[in-house]
Amino acid sequence: MSGHEKFNFRTLEDIQEKVNQLGVNIKFSENLELMHKPVWINGHKAENSIAVLPMEGCDSNQDGSPSELVKRRYLRFSEGGAGLVWWEANAVVQEGRANPNQMMITEKNLESFRKLIEECNQSAIARNGYKPLHILQLTHSGRYARPVGHAPAPRVPQRDPILDPISGVTSDAAVVSDTYLESLVPKYAKAALLAKEAGFDGVDIKACHRYLLSELLASHTREGKYGGSFENRSRLIVEIVRAVRQAVGEDYIIASRFNVFDAHPYPYGFGCDREDLWKFDPTEPMELVKLLCKEGVNLLSNSAGNPYYIYPQVTRPFDLSSRGIPVPDEHPLTSVARLFEFTRQIQKAAGDVPVIGNGYTWLRQFAPFAGAANLLDGSCRMMGLGRSSIAYPDGPRDILLNGKLRPEQCCITCSKCTQIMRDHGHTGCVVRDSQWYLPLYREAAQEAAIRENRN
Repeated sequence: MSGHEKFNFRTLEDIQEKVNQLGVNIKFSENLELMHKPVWINGHKAENSIAVLPMEGCDSNQDGSPSELVKRRYLRFSEGGAGLVWWEANAVVQEGRANPNQMMITEKNLESFRKLIEECNQSAIARNGYKPLHILQLTHSGRYARPVGHAPAPRVPQRDPILDPISGVTSDAAVVSDTYLESLVPKYAKAALLAKEAGFDGVDIKACHRYLLSELLASHTREGKYGGSFENRSRLIVEIVRAVRQAVGEDYIIASRFNVFDAHPYPYGFGCDREDLWKFDPTEPMELVKLLCKEGVNLLSNSAGNPYYIYPQVTRPFDLSSRGIPVPDEHPLTSVARLFEFTRQIQKAAGDVPVIGNGYTWLRQFAPFAGAANLLDGSCRMMGLGRSSIAYPDGPRDILLNGKLRPEQCCITCSKCTQIMRDHGHTGCVVRDSQWYLPLYREAAQEAAIRENRN
C-alpha cells in the first residue's frame, strides 16, 4: 500500500498512471454526455446527473431559519447548474441540534424557507433555464448534539469506549430510552411535512457519520427493540420512513444518505468485519439498501466513516488534515476508490432506485472524468459534489457548458472548512471564498484557543 501523498497531477495521463500503479479501481472517461442526461426520481425530474451533496454551514439563525450566509450559499448552489441540491442537516428536535446555529425548519419559520426556495428557483431558471430538485436532510445529531453554547450534550444509543471520552459521554445517563426513540418518529414526519409545504421536493432520512440513526445501525450492545439484531437496529429508520411516507404522500421523494462502512471496531461499527475494522463486510449494508428500497425510499447516497474521529479520510480524502488529526498511511486515491466501490455495490443492490456517488472532490479538475466513467458503467446514477461545491459552486455549470473544471477554482482539500466546524464557527471555503470565510476561520480558531486555555 502506498502512503499518503498530496495531489500533484497536471494531466489526466498523470493521474491515470498513478491509479494503475496503485492498482485501485478508478476509471476515467472524457465522454461527458451522460452528465447532461436527466434523472427521474419518483416522478420528479433532475435536469442533469450532477448533484450538490449536503455540506453543513453551522450558520443558520438561532431559531433555525436561513441566515444571510445560508441564503447566499443556496443561491450559489442553485445557480451553479446542478440537477439536484441536497440541503444540509436540519434538526428535527431542539435537543438533536449539532450546534446552536444548525438549520431547523419549524411552523414559525416556515415562510422564510418557502421564500428562499422560491428565490433559489427563480435565480436558477434565470441563469440556467431550469431549477434544481431540492432535498432537505433531516437529522438528530445524537452523540454529537450541542444545542446550546459550546458544551456537548450527547444522546447516544449505546456506550462506546472509544468515542465516549472524546464526545462528552461520561455515564449511562446519555443513553436514550426506547420511549425517546419512539417519540422521534412523529417529529421526523412533521419536519418532512413542513419541508413539503416550504417547497422542497423531498427529504433525506440521514443515517451517516455516527449521528443518532447511523450509530443506532451499529448498536450491537444495546438491549431492547432497537438494539442487537439487524432487524432491531434498523427498526427506527424503517418506522421513520413509513411515518414520513404517510405524512407526505406517494409522490414525494424520500431519500437516505447513510453510512455503508464505519471504519470502527465491532461491536460498535456498521459494515465492518468482526475481526478487522478495515475490512468491509457488505452483508448488512446491502440488506439495509434492499430494506429501504422495499419501504419506498426513492433516492440513496452513500457515505462512510466518522469525520469527527481519527480516520476522516474514510469520509473525505484530503491533502491536509484538521488540527490534531494524524495523516493516514493511505493514498487518497485508495480512499476515493473505496467510496466508489461502495456506491457501485449500493447501486447494484438498489436496482432502479438512483444512487448518488461521492468521493470526487480530491480528484479536482479530473473529477468529471471519473464521474462520467461511473455513470457510463452504471456504478451510479448521479455524481455528487460535496466540499467541491462550497469551493466552486459554479462547477456543475462549467462541466455542462465547458466540459471541464477550472483547476484554480477547485477545492484543494485543505480541511479548513472542517476545522471551522471543529472550532464551533460558521464554515465555508477559506481558500476560494476567502473574503467571506478567512475572517470567520481566524475568529473561530482564536475563540477555540481561548476556550482551550480556560480549560
